[in-house]
Amino acid sequence: MIINYLNIYNNLIKLTRNKKLYLKLEKNDTFSDRLIILFFHFGFFIKYYKSEIDKDEMQKLFDFIINNIELSIREVGHGDVLVNKKMKELINLFYLIIEKVEFWEKTSLSYKSCLIEDYLNINKNSEYFIDYFEKYRNFLTKNTLNNFSKDILELKF
Repeated sequence: MIINYLNIYNNLIKLTRNKKLYLKLEKNDTFSDRLIILFFHFGFFIKYYKSEIDKDEMQKLFDFIINNIELSIREVGHGDVLVNKKMKELINLFYLIIEKVEFWEKTSLSYKSCLIEDYLNINKNSEYFIDYFEKYRNFLTKNTLNNFSKDILELKF
């Protein structure tokens, strides 16, 4: 199977740019907020499609997405030292999110709420994000990797 990394990345970015998500933050969204939401989307993506992608391809996809994030940080104007430090922190954060997403179905609503509130630094509207990620999770289970990697999807859920 040929995996189109750019289409997968663009679909994840399209999900992350959903304006409704940022209205529910009830604060000025930041680059960090967008990255965290991207990491949640990518974490669920990995969870549900890891069996369809061999290990080397998944690593290439991971590298592609991380390289694009690094380019975005550089475009903001940060230098090499800060970019390297920031990328190390972001990759560690992403691994923590993957760990939490892996057990999403088995966790309680209150745990999910605390998780969302902690990562997005919000005090309310966590229910909206929990519901959103539940719908996204269901979307992933009902669609194939091939659909996600072919073209930019109309993501309605």
